[in-house]
Amino acid sequence: MSSKLLRNVVLAGVAAAGAAAWAVAPRTFNDKRRNFVPSIPEVWYAHRGLHDAGSGLVNPSDVEDYSGDNPISAEADSASNSIAENADYVALARRMAMKAGYGNPDVSGPIAPENSLAAFAAACEAGYGIELDLQLTLDGQVVVVHDADLLRVAGDPRRIEDLTYDELTRIPLFPGSKPGDLKAKPLPGADANPPLVVTPSTAPDGYYQHVPLFSDVLKVVAGRAPLIVEYKFSNNSAWDARTEELMEKGHALLESYDGPYVIESFHPGAVNWYKEHHPEVCRGQLSWPAKLAKDGLVEWAAGLLAFDWLSRPDFVAYDWTGGASPQVRLARAMGAMPVSWTVRSSDELAQCDQYFDRHIFEAFVPDAQ
Repeated sequence: MSSKLLRNVVLAGVAAAGAAAWAVAPRTFNDKRRNFVPSIPEVWYAHRGLHDAGSGLVNPSDVEDYSGDNPISAEADSASNSIAENADYVALARRMAMKAGYGNPDVSGPIAPENSLAAFAAACEAGYGIELDLQLTLDGQVVVVHDADLLRVAGDPRRIEDLTYDELTRIPLFPGSKPGDLKAKPLPGADANPPLVVTPSTAPDGYYQHVPLFSDVLKVVAGRAPLIVEYKFSNNSAWDARTEELMEKGHALLESYDGPYVIESFHPGAVNWYKEHHPEVCRGQLSWPAKLAKDGLVEWAAGLLAFDWLSRPDFVAYDWTGGASPQVRLARAMGAMPVSWTVRSSDELAQCDQYFDRHIFEAFVPDAQ
């Protein structure tokens, strides 16, 4: 290799490294100081509240039953440990929810399903922070729910954006389910095309939880637990009137709330919205180690934190499996706090703890309660 070619290669490498550092760079220290930006409180953050049904729970039937002298594989052993940790987690969620005044020991089904008022109250009672998700209903109400539709959490395939909040109050979360269930059973007619599910004209009998208003969640939490608030969108590369409406309405509720919170989103434009309009708010960029062949160029670039130049986040909330990746290490070295999502067992925590300063968790009890 000639000296000229070698020099060009070196210069190209330096330029590429500089471009990568510029793209990944978080908000500057001077910017944080000028805007009096708080850091993320040092607590464990309960994913979608401390819940006894929903995201992250293990179905015992998925684990092979080993008996006699047959050795238990490492995978089965790990799954068995997760099931045991799930049981402790679900028991804690129910105990804390009842302590907060939700349900009673006679309720055979879930008391505190994910993203419910009971789950958030349970997290407060247990001393955890909370991570939750915001979306808009058909009538423009800000509600707390993760998925774009209700199929997984209520057996109803209809989308949140096609339902009013009044309708949501009559649709129970995890109807007929058991504590510890990962997902609800589909309602009759849910599999039809188009679906034959309709909203009940009256509320169901007995105890149940439904998708709550964000304003009601804030009243329940009442500053007792720090919040990580995610702005949730079906398309993280689009920006329309509904996107803007959610940003404005969500922040209006947070602005009048007397309690600690930070915001995050997979959508770089949503994080940039806070950079432009409310720089005093601690903001985070959500991401994960996407694969180019599977997820496409945009998602792959987002996984590399290549859009952080737009959002200039204070923290990076990254899939727990990617803590050792060069982009997360670089972001951390440049001043962004790394936050894991979502750690679901003590085994996963042991694998990722050294790479993250805060953790979003579910399905296991991360410290003695």
